[in-house]
Amino acid sequence: MISLTGDRVFNAQMAAPQPSSDLEQERRTAMAAERTWLAWWRTGLAATVGALGIGRLAPNLLHAAAWPYVVLGCGYAVVAVGLLIVGARRQREIEHALQTGRNAPLRFRTVGLFTAAAIALVMLTLVLVIAQT
Repeated sequence: MISLTGDRVFNAQMAAPQPSSDLEQERRTAMAAERTWLAWWRTGLAATVGALGIGRLAPNLLHAAAWPYVVLGCGYAVVAVGLLIVGARRQREIEHALQTGRNAPLRFRTVGLFTAAAIALVMLTLVLVIAQT
């Protein structure tokens, strides 16, 4: 379509619209990626709360030496920082995968590292709590 001035004018009927099912699927996938990023954030914030609770509150509540709890709380804080960094990286990877049409699976190395760290922190927390009873 050409206007009176000779400039081309966009005609919505001339453009090949994407089928609504494709648009809907793309929108849902993008929203799922955003929810995943928010889950990484929530988990990082929960680990931060755990770090504060164990490192600062537990020694006062249990009337125990502070240093083991502070060290353990620092462990939770390191995991929290790792979760926030990896979550941001995953968001970037997923967005790139959506744009390029590729798959971006979470590496088992990442899963294994966080699982091992969580098991170690839980076991150390359990040992400290049992030692105080």
